[in-house]
Amino acid sequence: MTRAPIAPRPDLPPLPDRETVIDSHCHLDMDDFAGDHLDVLARAAAAGVSGMITIGAGGPLECNQHAVALAATHAPVHATVGVHPHEASVVTDAVMDSIEALARSPKVVAIGETGLDYYYDNSPRPRQREAFARFIHLARALELPIVVHLRNADDDAEAVMRTEGAATVGGVIHCFSGDCASARRFLDLGFHISFSGIVTFKRADALRAAARLVPADRLLIETDAPFLAPVPYRGRRNEPALVVQTAAALAAIREESLAEVAACTRDNTRRLFRLP
Repeated sequence: MTRAPIAPRPDLPPLPDRETVIDSHCHLDMDDFAGDHLDVLARAAAAGVSGMITIGAGGPLECNQHAVALAATHAPVHATVGVHPHEASVVTDAVMDSIEALARSPKVVAIGETGLDYYYDNSPRPRQREAFARFIHLARALELPIVVHLRNADDDAEAVMRTEGAATVGGVIHCFSGDCASARRFLDLGFHISFSGIVTFKRADALRAAARLVPADRLLIETDAPFLAPVPYRGRRNEPALVVQTAAALAAIREESLAEVAACTRDNTRRLFRLP
């Protein structure tokens, strides 16, 4: 699906002086951004986005190479590498060797996204669990955090994470879409929780309740661009600049200032991914 880009100068909530935010999860390697990276990065900088993490695991193995190349080319960008659970069936020893080699690149800060998706079931569930376990093992070997994709699979995801010792490296449940009970079980594992534009959607009351529950030192924000643009940009191509809109919405939900949400999510992202 082709999504129309946002306006060249989007009307976003202004961040307080000297405050910045970080988009902890986007997919800048995707075709949606082909030929447009410089403008996207310029809009992000103008909006106060000081950094972004582009996720290599958005499609074929080559997506990881593109993500690493983008990070090497653009100072504000860091990368992760992995295989999405949708493609878990392609995970072989050779694929794991390739991911491990890419993970040693200077600006790779995590393994992922990996995890379980029982909503679409694009790969058989046993293969998803096997791949998830292998990527946790790799993350532990390289001492890198894990970016977890999770949908309709809380019980199995928690079991794999406990069995494989995911808490030793930590990480984030990205684009969290669960309720308070789901948030608590992964907070208890020591993981961070990241909120996307979904938190602005009309029917996301349970998600907003979870957003109020997450402690400030475990809170992250993301775009998951080009997907899930926040209201009032829903349906357009999402991009890192719009993480400011999500930050403002999260501040209102938590009854905190935008400065507080910007600062804690930025500092948490830096700490988790060991960003400069």
